[in-house]
Amino acid sequence: MPRSRKIIHIDMDAFFASVEQRDHPEWRGKPLVVARPAAERGVVAAASYEARRYGIHSAMSTYRAQQRCPQLILAPPRFAVYRAVSLQIRALMLAVTDLVEPLSLDEAYLDVSDSPHESGSATRIAERLRAEIFAATGLTASAGVSYNKMLAKIASDLNKPNGIAVIPPAQGAAFAASLPVERFHGIGRATAAHMHALGIQTGADLCRLSRETLHHEFGKQGDFYYDMARGIDLRPVEATRERKSIGSETTFARDIEDRAALYQALLAQNREAFADVQRRQLQPHTLTLKLKYSDFSQTTRRQTLSTAFTRETDAHYWIARLLNDIAPARPVRLVGITYSGMREDSPQQELPLMLDFSRKTP
Repeated sequence: MPRSRKIIHIDMDAFFASVEQRDHPEWRGKPLVVARPAAERGVVAAASYEARRYGIHSAMSTYRAQQRCPQLILAPPRFAVYRAVSLQIRALMLAVTDLVEPLSLDEAYLDVSDSPHESGSATRIAERLRAEIFAATGLTASAGVSYNKMLAKIASDLNKPNGIAVIPPAQGAAFAASLPVERFHGIGRATAAHMHALGIQTGADLCRLSRETLHHEFGKQGDFYYDMARGIDLRPVEATRERKSIGSETTFARDIEDRAALYQALLAQNREAFADVQRRQLQPHTLTLKLKYSDFSQTTRRQTLSTAFTRETDAHYWIARLLNDIAPARPVRLVGITYSGMREDSPQQELPLMLDFSRKTP
């Protein structure tokens, strides 16, 4: 039988909002969201715990959030600051183990199976990290400790904020069986609805179905669901986790239909996205253009090249061409540009002439 791993999941508490409250003492203890003003049709990037008491959450429109809490404080996002704090936290993690897998700016997995710190106790390492994070940043973190990634991530949410939970190997299967299916990794609303229609409400219900039945109903994910219902997750912590995509998008104050204006807005998002690509010294081969319409439906167009995008202007022709391929005459509320397909360094490609967007597409 393979040796049981020791996995920690660290999750910062209301990270963006907590940074703002730390840097603005007058906002502490008050309902706050990180978002652009409602007049700019923004959405909530993060909500403080005080704001969450009003039912406010990430991805909610700023307008709706202010309706729920008229005294809500809107803090403009400062992503450069959040990234800097995230790097501080990452350095503390790497001092404990080389096996750190960041999931985002505010959460990461650590495999401390072979760590000599705290006599090898994952629980004491997690407590030490939480204390060090608070001492270095003034921010609280919650931790989950278990023998695999799935259970560690679930555990980190059990005693939030500023808490820790431990699920030892002897309790893993029973704990997983007790969970509603919505709590499992990778089960969203649509999959949960499908499971409910089959009479599956909990991990215990999943355990009653054969691997073959789950595979038939859910494809290859059925195998994963079969294992996780039994507290099994064999995924390793990936210390060299590849960055799959980098992007930038913006929501307009007013809908835009003019193609030339859309093109200029896309160039601005490309400038921001490619600056991030350059900072990370990446070589993307795929460019994706995104338009979201006034009815919240959206369209994407993608172009993959055999050679990499190595300059911001390399994308200009393809942005114009992809935009030209989209049917016109619908009001657009959001545009975005994403780079993906990161590979090794490639020679500069030859680019065709720019399309003319000085007038609307007929």
